Amino acid sequence: MSEPRTTTPTLDKDPGTTPPAPADGSGRFWSARRVPAAVVAVLLLAAAGLLLYDIAAVRAHRPAMHWRRALARQLAERPLDDVWVLAGAAVTVVLGLWLIALAVTPGLRGLLPMRRPHPDVRAALRRDAAALLLRDRALDVTGVRSVRVRMRRKRAEVRVVSHFRDLDEVGADLYTALTEAIQQLGLPRPPTLSVQVTRPGRKG
Repeated sequence: MSEPRTTTPTLDKDPGTTPPAPADGSGRFWSARRVPAAVVAVLLLAAAGLLLYDIAAVRAHRPAMHWRRALARQLAERPLDDVWVLAGAAVTVVLGLWLIALAVTPGLRGLLPMRRPHPDVRAALRRDAAALLLRDRALDVTGVRSVRVRMRRKRAEVRVVSHFRDLDEVGADLYTALTEAIQQLGLPRPPTLSVQVTRPGRKG
């Protein structure tokens, strides 16, 4: 058994340098955004219905609802630099930007698009499933005691605790095994692999 080391070797390379199978990617999967869409639709429907009822009541020679008279009076009397006016404008802008962001971003960040062997086939791999596969492959390497994997869209961070063997040897074996595992995931753009190996009791 080798003596405890004072250094922490880190391998940070891009397995994407190995040419993947010739196939296009599936592209990001778009979220349906059902909850935000339902909330916005309900709010707009309620506001439109209430305003339509009030307008119909005024046309029928009945007084306008109290809230609309109070709102019209407040808008006429309050200056533009009033705190409440500025606060309402800020909230409206934030909500508008949030809705725009939901409309132009795909969402579903937990899905990794896979290579597309046929134009009519689209597939994706969950990040937690990819992380579990890399963890299992890392545990198969001799000398590995525990593994933590953090899978992102463009980077796979693997933190390993080794209780015997030379750290450099363990790191080299891990890089080889995990590079092969990443290529087998079927991703069009394999993430950058970062491998860090430490001894028990050390933080890396």
